[in-house]
Amino acid sequence: KEDRPGLLEAADGGTVFLDEVGNLPMDFQKTLLRFLQEREFLRLGDTTPRRVDVRILSATNTDLKAATRAGSFREDLYYRLNAVTLQLPPLRERVADIPLLAAHFIRRQNAKFGTAVKGFSNDALAAVAAYAWPGNIRELKNAVEGSLALESEEFISLAVLSQFIEIAGR
Repeated sequence: KEDRPGLLEAADGGTVFLDEVGNLPMDFQKTLLRFLQEREFLRLGDTTPRRVDVRILSATNTDLKAATRAGSFREDLYYRLNAVTLQLPPLRERVADIPLLAAHFIRRQNAKFGTAVKGFSNDALAAVAAYAWPGNIRELKNAVEGSLALESEEFISLAVLSQFIEIAGR
């Protein structure tokens, strides 16, 4: 009913982030490749292409080289997206980052809800460091947010934390 700019137009002059690009269906991969090559697109129902100047960042958990070999990801799109690759190891391989990330999430939650949780108790912090974090940073963020929602003390206790992650020996 109304003419509104889409996400690409809104990002003109800025950045578009494509999350989990490795899961895109083949027909959309073709559309994305055309956009990346031409920097133009057609609005739904339009016949005149629109041009935008956007930087594209993409992320995926998929091994795109293997997906390309398997035929589930277009090779030409892979090379178009693969200008700069940053490999981020899983959180379990960056144990030193865990307390820093947890403190960040605690600060954000405290600011959002007006709480004053200072961090983890010593035993909870040991459990956080020992946990494998299969869900990586998202899982850590969720565990912190959930713990803060339930914790009534200054420090997140092991009892509260154990409701969100599996504690070894329990």
